[in-house]
Amino acid sequence: MSLEFLNAFKFMKKESFLHNLDPRAKLVLALTYTISALLFNQIIPLLIIFLSLIPLVIFGKILKQWIKSIHGLSFLVLFIIILNTLFMSLSFAIAMILRICIMVSAFSIFFLTVDPNDLALSLISMKFPYEFAFSFSLAFRFVPTIANEAQNIIDAQQSRGYEMQKKGFINQIKNLFPLLIPLIICSIKRAFNVAEALESRAFGSKKERSYYYTIKFSLKDWIFTIYLILILIIFIFVKIQFSVMPDWLVWRLPV
Repeated sequence: MSLEFLNAFKFMKKESFLHNLDPRAKLVLALTYTISALLFNQIIPLLIIFLSLIPLVIFGKILKQWIKSIHGLSFLVLFIIILNTLFMSLSFAIAMILRICIMVSAFSIFFLTVDPNDLALSLISMKFPYEFAFSFSLAFRFVPTIANEAQNIIDAQQSRGYEMQKKGFINQIKNLFPLLIPLIICSIKRAFNVAEALESRAFGSKKERSYYYTIKFSLKDWIFTIYLILILIIFIFVKIQFSVMPDWLVWRLPV
């Protein structure tokens, strides 16, 4: 068992097209693909949506981290296949796997390319309260920290002779308990430390705040956002007119 895949949601500072976009444009990207994935439950439309994300991953220079995020879904993929094949069909199970992969990929792109400081500034520019923006940004920062801490707990348990690598669905569930309990305790302690640090700095005593810099929507951000909105409109139109679409769009496995 390894939670290394959570590092795939850690911000990576790089020079690329996606990294240079405004965080709000990338939030639109994540929401557009999430909504598009929820519109369909057929394999072909979901596969098209999933494949359209790959060029963005390549242009964003985050292919390795994106692969880790998809690989981390292996346990969930197995769970979805078993349940949906038993109660629905294999075609529906594959469609649900594609849907999950699309949503995880979209938000993985968002987290990998958005600086936490820029995220807070973008939320504030959208008239969100500063406390909410700061809390969301702080939670964003702690994702890789929790992943590293979880891996340290796993290593510590294994050094004491506990077998965390047992195979099998039931064993995987049992292995969560010696991991989750110390992880929850450590997270609570960290929360208290952060709260005390904020209080010692009089956090929230003033409603008006100043900032080192501000962010603005540029022309390329508007073009990219309009492009995403057009994609969403096309997918909504396809969903509404699905009954008159070509037969290959509703293809299913012959089982």
